[in-house]
Amino acid sequence: MKSYKVISKKVVSRNPWWAYCCDQIELPSGKSGEYHYALTGGSSMVVPITEENRLLLVKQYRYTGNRDSIEFPCGGLKEASTHEEAARSELAEEAGFVAGSLEPLGCFNPCNGLVDEICQVYIARNLVHVGARPDATEDFELIRLTVAEVETSIQDGTIWDGMTMAAWTLARPRLL
Repeated sequence: MKSYKVISKKVVSRNPWWAYCCDQIELPSGKSGEYHYALTGGSSMVVPITEENRLLLVKQYRYTGNRDSIEFPCGGLKEASTHEEAARSELAEEAGFVAGSLEPLGCFNPCNGLVDEICQVYIARNLVHVGARPDATEDFELIRLTVAEVETSIQDGTIWDGMTMAAWTLARPRLL
């Protein structure tokens, strides 16, 4: 496949999590156009499993879908942090647990036509409850599901978050 030729690059807007960009490009056909996308620092998602073989997920409101979403704990990398540090931080912040062990499972890009983000996925075990510490913009409800309940929730649309479904694809073989 032929790549696009970049004529110019422009950051349209920036915040602590994203840089929104618009590049002027030339397509392989010779036509010119714009390509809009976002740059991120990456993210980490955690699939926490308790000693009772319950998976810990969080329910939170998602503005763009205008509804609640059940997801594995996840968050973006803060400046100068690693994927593992972000995973540990998000697990404590959202679910209220620290992990005795984190096992890296793999990574994926949640939407490769729009963002450069790479999400690293971990299984967290040997969990210790410390109490959730959401930031001022977040509100979470902890959900405990069995493997079968996660599968059913994905199939019936109760779990509709694509990143959670991608992480589940990586985690499921290690949990069965």
